[in-house]
Amino acid sequence: MDDNNLARDLAAEAGRLLLGLRAAGADASELRAAGDRQSHEFLAGELARLRPADAVLSEEGRDDPARLSAERVWIVDPLDGTREYGEPGRTDWAVHVALCERGELTAGAVALPAQGKVLSTAEPPAPPRAPEPGRPIRVLASRTRPPAFLSRLAGQMELELIPMGSAGAKAAAVITGGADAYLHSGGQYEWDSAAPVAVARAAGLHTSRLDGSRLAYNQPDPSLPDILICPAGLAGTLLDCLRAADCSAV
Repeated sequence: MDDNNLARDLAAEAGRLLLGLRAAGADASELRAAGDRQSHEFLAGELARLRPADAVLSEEGRDDPARLSAERVWIVDPLDGTREYGEPGRTDWAVHVALCERGELTAGAVALPAQGKVLSTAEPPAPPRAPEPGRPIRVLASRTRPPAFLSRLAGQMELELIPMGSAGAKAAAVITGGADAYLHSGGQYEWDSAAPVAVARAAGLHTSRLDGSRLAYNQPDPSLPDILICPAGLAGTLLDCLRAADCSAV
């Protein structure tokens, strides 16, 4: 099985595991802890079995410095949107599986189990259209900690803010055309964005830091605090407005 299909299948299977746990019913805090742990154990175990020579960087695993010299590193978030996963009825949580080879993302999948979707580099979605002139830009923001810079950006362009959990769910909404842009600053790591960025790039979208610089993966410090994902035709306008509002210095 090639890497694209493996990423897709592992994300989908971890999603089914998480749906099963959720359906069994449990206290929210116990459910969240069990979801994080069991999804990580499944993904780490399958990668060790199917790609034994590859390194793994997981939110729920111990960071092994040996990954820095590895040519192939799987970057996974076993349960992105743990808070939302523990809230009955919420669908904005995800599973992320991505492969980084020599610093470049080469495969990835974002499973949205409660939505019955898996977006992956195995079957890249068609690129969404840039928003029509004259309407507000639909921007996805964290439902619990929206970036303060968005109020400054709103002074440069008309925005419609859409609160949502899970970085993967937000990126997926942009990839599928349900929103125009995902902008975030603060509190993220490589596992939060690697798989969404891999799929977004395969679908022809723009991905970068808020200052327009490249997103780098498998770094010694896995913190990667800010991100922009949007259609390529909107990127120039958004980056110009971000600079004008001094939003890249966050």
